[in-house]
Amino acid sequence: MRFAGKSIVVTGAGSGIGRAAALLFAAEGGQVIVADRTAQAEETAHAIADAGGVATPIRMDAGDEGDVVRAVALAIDRFGGLDVMFANAGISGGLANIFDTDVALFGEVLRVNLIGPWLAVKHAAPRIAERGGGAIVLTASVAGLRSGAGSPAYSASKAGVINLAMTAAQQLSGANVRVNALCPGLTETGMTQPVFDHAREVGKLDRVGRLNPLRRGARPEELARVALFLASDDASYVNGQALAADGGLSSSHPVMRQEYGKTAV
Repeated sequence: MRFAGKSIVVTGAGSGIGRAAALLFAAEGGQVIVADRTAQAEETAHAIADAGGVATPIRMDAGDEGDVVRAVALAIDRFGGLDVMFANAGISGGLANIFDTDVALFGEVLRVNLIGPWLAVKHAAPRIAERGGGAIVLTASVAGLRSGAGSPAYSASKAGVINLAMTAAQQLSGANVRVNALCPGLTETGMTQPVFDHAREVGKLDRVGRLNPLRRGARPEELARVALFLASDDASYVNGQALAADGGLSSSHPVMRQEYGKTAV
């Protein structure tokens, strides 16, 4: 029960890593604000309640400052404060290359994936500090470590999240608020579901994650456990880090080279 009595906000908690983390936080005694832009926030909260846990759902856009403020305020109103922020919400932005990505798409990916975590730090950190300290976990990606694991917009946004975690850790010196970035590899979530569904339809699920040393994609629960570690006192001396949980993919990032002007195969 590492989170007994702790107040926790999880964004992107309607599916995938966020839902798995919300369920695990609650199972370990946490009181969870389940935040998502879809009605799946209510579904996750119901699942937690059915398991005997405590959760309150909220519909929110992780890249909207007013919505982030509302989520933090809800945690304080319902649970008396805030101890942990897991800023997990994100979008993929598709697979377009640099030349086929328009400004609107690039901007939207940055708004959700990078401005969202910044807003989470901005508004959650002071409240966590008021409680004597705690943790903020930001979902980045192995795509933010080097090329070969995502589109240009997505990769740039996640690289920004990694640096944001480092910068925030420094600027929160003395506050006892740790900030770390979780860097998942390919994981079956709502965002990546079309990839997995298509592979199943054509009988090629065994090829998903074939460049990974473990030869498979991750399950959301596997990433959620790492998020809980970073948020817990087990990681009390881990701060300002980017932790890859990717089955070994980022040890090399093997990719099919794409030549300028040609389509990768």
